[in-house]
Amino acid sequence: MSAQPIIVSASPHVHSDRTSKKIMYDVVIALIPAFLVSLYVFGIRALIVTSVAIISCLAFEYLIQKYLLKTEITIMDGSALITGVLLAFNLPSNLPIWMIIIGSLVAIGIAKLSFGGLGFNIFNPALVGRVFLLVSFPVQMTTWPTAIVNNTNIADAVTGATSLGVIKEGLMFGETMTEISTRLPSTLDMLFGFTGGSVGEISGMALLIGGLFLIFRNVISWHIPFTILTTIAVMTGIFWFLNPEHYANPLIHVLTGGAILGAFFMATDLVTSPMTRKGMMIFAVGIGVITVIIRLFGAYPEGISFAIIIMNAFVPLINKYFKPRRFGAKIKAKIV
Repeated sequence: MSAQPIIVSASPHVHSDRTSKKIMYDVVIALIPAFLVSLYVFGIRALIVTSVAIISCLAFEYLIQKYLLKTEITIMDGSALITGVLLAFNLPSNLPIWMIIIGSLVAIGIAKLSFGGLGFNIFNPALVGRVFLLVSFPVQMTTWPTAIVNNTNIADAVTGATSLGVIKEGLMFGETMTEISTRLPSTLDMLFGFTGGSVGEISGMALLIGGLFLIFRNVISWHIPFTILTTIAVMTGIFWFLNPEHYANPLIHVLTGGAILGAFFMATDLVTSPMTRKGMMIFAVGIGVITVIIRLFGAYPEGISFAIIIMNAFVPLINKYFKPRRFGAKIKAKIV
């Protein structure tokens, strides 16, 4: 009898009878609460941005695989769908359609398929698309519709800065946090989503519900999101304790700027995150530290997108030094 060949495939490597396709659709389900909040707050614009991003990502994956790479068509595995949803969740609801299409092309064509497709990309595709748009079109990418206008639903013609943007601008002009706080949404508004920001980042509660669903379904581990949010809270809490008139309290940093969206749905990407728990926690601490440094000392008020992409680049190195123990490997006995 001939020996069965051992097939080694690209990541994600999941110890489960579930397929990557099933995992992708679990993520889609987990994002539904945040999407429903965005529909309530931003109206038809949220639906347009999300639909255009999804259709563009699916179309570009199909066209590139069929006519350029001439490889198997994989648009049904759910990965392009997730890329489209997450890209949309990182965009303002008033972004022009043609910019969304460009971001989708960069996410799928450059960040994913140029590396070989699902399992080979080293950077999160949706974040690469988002960062490309932010660098290329900074004005449009930082013009946010205001969530509530005179206690009524959003009016797309009215725009303003995000909470982190208000803080950054106020500090730049010498205001104290006491003065700035009068222009910030309440903690409940930040939690439930009645604030300005990207389509999918505004409701901390909806994102937490989706993130806990993924943990309950064993799609993701708690190590990365918990460590990222804890690192952000501890670091910003130290600065706030030392000088509360110059630094925002940690709750603001956790509930705004896409911290929860990034921690649960992008940093936990099975392909671009470390394999071991120790590696995950080092990866997550790095994301938290870089995020806080950019927010507090950088020119840009937000930083988690850049932080995740930077730490994505370190994942191969982290995996090299924090390898899982091989099945059957001998454990060296300690000599007393």
